[in-house]
Amino acid sequence: MRLENGEGIERAAALPEEPLLNVAYCHDGTLEGLLSAVFEAYARREDPQDVASAHVLQPRLGQTVRTIETNVEHAVRVQKGIRRACGQGSFETVMHASLSDDPHAGTIAYRFIRYAMAQNRPHSCARCPKRRGCAGPSACTARGRRGDSVLNDLAHPAVGPLLKLDRSVMNERHRMLQFLRFEHLENGVWFARCNPSAAVIPLIMDWFTGRFNTQPFIIFDEAHGMAGVYEGRDWYLVESKTVDLPERAAEERLMQQAWKRFYDTVAVEARYNPELRRQFMPKRFWKNLTEMQEDLPGTEISPR
Repeated sequence: MRLENGEGIERAAALPEEPLLNVAYCHDGTLEGLLSAVFEAYARREDPQDVASAHVLQPRLGQTVRTIETNVEHAVRVQKGIRRACGQGSFETVMHASLSDDPHAGTIAYRFIRYAMAQNRPHSCARCPKRRGCAGPSACTARGRRGDSVLNDLAHPAVGPLLKLDRSVMNERHRMLQFLRFEHLENGVWFARCNPSAAVIPLIMDWFTGRFNTQPFIIFDEAHGMAGVYEGRDWYLVESKTVDLPERAAEERLMQQAWKRFYDTVAVEARYNPELRRQFMPKRFWKNLTEMQEDLPGTEISPR
């Protein structure tokens, strides 16, 4: 029976789309966007070669690019699935890796999720040789490795790169805890500016809110256009490329001068080692460190 043009188009649209082999997934660069891309890969039964944000994706020759819209519901489902099958530690490792500036971070996280979920896929008891002595599905030892043991496969190509990204991001978080310098503004807010090599602001806000629990503060990440804002009760993230700040508090210049003088005074000139200092205090942080400024204009401290 011959189909009319309109009927043929309608029937063709109803047919499921064939999975693509040479395809890349493009998302908005957030963790939710990455998890939404993972959900789409399973839903479409595709295995994308690349999963990356729009500003770092470099399509390969002949590659089809799918733009994946962020769907919070889908992202939550993937998050729960990873936690249930692979454990909380595996999900946190994926979350940390997603904050990396590495252009391959999305693909590395996706490959790990695929591998981890396959390793912990539920086991069918129908043909299991151990079914007679099995205590039940919850205690089955043949259904795959449970928990975070998949992270112990250090030599596996899907695990090693993810752990490397996790270590890099957590090291950057540790540096931010060391090298952030706050200054007091006239409106009572404490402000700190930073340029980390990973988007670690979400990982440090809880640490600072636990110590400045009564003081409102802002941590502004210039490199990623992100600010963590704490108003005294809860914190949230704001996307912004620039900030418009009020003047410093009256005593702030005096305190900066005092801190710089203390830093210069305690230094032992005979033990000065510039290479070692750059190793422990990378030079890319110096522009935001009060003690590393050549000159601090403003109120001078009169010598005693």
